Amino acid sequence: MTPVASVHASAVLVGNRAVLIRGPSGAGKSRLAFDLILAGRAGQVPPAVLVGDDRVHLDTVAEQLWVRPAPELAGLIEIRGLGIRRCDFAREAVVGLIADLAASDAERLPPPESLAISLNGVLLPRIPVGTGCDPLPLVVAALTTTAGSDAVQPLDDCSKGIGNHISPNIATD
Repeated sequence: MTPVASVHASAVLVGNRAVLIRGPSGAGKSRLAFDLILAGRAGQVPPAVLVGDDRVHLDTVAEQLWVRPAPELAGLIEIRGLGIRRCDFAREAVVGLIADLAASDAERLPPPESLAISLNGVLLPRIPVGTGCDPLPLVVAALTTTAGSDAVQPLDDCSKGIGNHISPNIATD
């Protein structure tokens, strides 16, 4: 396995799959990486450990996208206000989710085609996160919930008259 050139991204191993965090400089990649590590410690998501911050290597093996830290940055993470800090890290992980920060195609109810991306020939789930939106709740939701079903239909007798209630016991006020 020869890694391809490094890419400007961060990655965190959450459970048995990594979240690859992409976005322009200053978008909050390091912050989301650290927030995911903290969420793992708090039990909000499976245990989480840094793979790499700022630069990572990606390569495809057996139809899976693998991420590794850039050797010179392994175990280092930027914590805004504290500087560069050392922490535990995973040497490699299979990517299971892409979080694109400051994504121009982020929407409240994104179309299905924006929720997946082919990267290095591997189709992966993707979260487009808009500028100014806190990405942590979106990533936690993606890691801990399943997608809705087309079979779920709103009630015809919605008390608010806007047709977005699935059950009289959920969000009726």
